[in-house]
Amino acid sequence: MPHLLSRLWLFAITLFLLIPGYASGQEAFLEVFPIRPFSFDVAFRQQTYAPDDREIGIQAGITALRYGNLEVRTIYQFFSVHSQEFTSDQHSLYLNPRWNNFIDILDFPSRMPINRLIRHLLFGPLEDRAVPYVGLLAGGVLPGPGNSAPGGLIGGQIGVRFPVARGLSVDMTLQYAQYGVDFRGEAGQAQQWIFTTGVRF
Repeated sequence: MPHLLSRLWLFAITLFLLIPGYASGQEAFLEVFPIRPFSFDVAFRQQTYAPDDREIGIQAGITALRYGNLEVRTIYQFFSVHSQEFTSDQHSLYLNPRWNNFIDILDFPSRMPINRLIRHLLFGPLEDRAVPYVGLLAGGVLPGPGNSAPGGLIGGQIGVRFPVARGLSVDMTLQYAQYGVDFRGEAGQAQQWIFTTGVRF
């Protein structure tokens, strides 16, 4: 577990050290509530603890700020499990800074740029429309440990967005998160993998 947290912090520091150098080359400007700020997704989750199973949930988000290829989003996520033995509802609210088109930092060598090869291999004919991104997650979950305060949530994600029409795009993301949660009166740490797919408009 300590190794995973150190890797996440190393990833976060590297991400934010690389962003300014890349964004400064583009005449970026700050946008508040830019075009397509809203998103709605269906989430498929595999988690350990509280409970250890697979579930389907929903999430909604809003992009508050954008500066060049960097955007900051706020996400609300809801998962509910109902069975004969128990009912468990989890509410998460977290910040989600993202770096869009992060692979374009590999725009070299000039004859055959690495980023163009990666785009072609991953997205084929949609390579010029795809917007790949990496992001961080930081927020809280209810019910938290002890059922008295939110449990801290940290994680990371990788995904891609495909604009399909003016003001509409399809978004797919794979994310990992770790957080403290209260489940049936017991406090614990949960780890989860989530695949989400949805729309932004």
